[in-house]
Order: sequence, then structure tokens, then C-alpha cells
Amino acid sequence: MTITRKPMKKARIEIIPMIDTMMFLLVFFMMSSLSMIQQHGMPVSLPHAASGQDQVKKVVTMTLTQDGHLFYEKEQISSAAEVTARLTELENKGTKPSVVINADRSVEHGRVVEVLDAVRQSGVIAVAIAVRPTAGG
Repeated sequence: MTITRKPMKKARIEIIPMIDTMMFLLVFFMMSSLSMIQQHGMPVSLPHAASGQDQVKKVVTMTLTQDGHLFYEKEQISSAAEVTARLTELENKGTKPSVVINADRSVEHGRVVEVLDAVRQSGVIAVAIAVRPTAGG
């Protein structure tokens, strides 16, 4: 008597459960990374006032590259005088911008002072110079 075997099925990788798993991991990492954002402030319940305004400060980034180019919000500009004109225009619209100056470490000190002076001539008083923290803390 001969026993006949059923032919073995070939192994298949099911793609649908793999996609579900990858979507779950993506959502998990997105949610966990959002929860890692540090909130620097104390939670308070602010009172309401009819004369209150939403003051959303605009942060303007100025960048001085190693080769001497000046960028205003990722747009290359020709001179520091144009910085003054653009910031004065923002001030006239009622926006109180803050300025962050990113300067390459090899840029001449005088060039950074020139941009800083142009920012101050526009009336902006909130100015910061971006730095990288040292490894030791």
C-alpha cells in the first residue's frame, strides 16, 4: 500500500501584517518623540482682558557663512543695510521680532559686529548669537 502525501505549500511572507506593524512602530516613535519635547514654562491659567493681544514673536535668523555671504531667513542678501530695512519694515507692521545671528567661527569679528549694528539700528532689542554647547557641559 502506498501512502500519498499532499504537496507542501511554499512559505509566503504576508505583507499586510508587516505593513500594520511598521505603521504601528511609526506612530509609536512619532508620539514618543513628541512627548520628549521640553516645555520651558510654568502652567498657569491666564485671566482674560478685552485689550489683550496675542503676541507671537517672530524669530528672524541671520546667517554669516564662512565665505562671507549674509543670509536673511535662508535668502541671500547683499548688505547689512538691507537687514536694517527688512527689520524696520517688520517693526513698522507691529511685529516685535527677535533676531538670532548664526555666524561661522571663521567669520571676522568685524563682520558680525556690522550685522549686529544693522539689527540694532532697526530698533530690534532682542538679539542672540547662536553657539554650540561644549561637550563638557
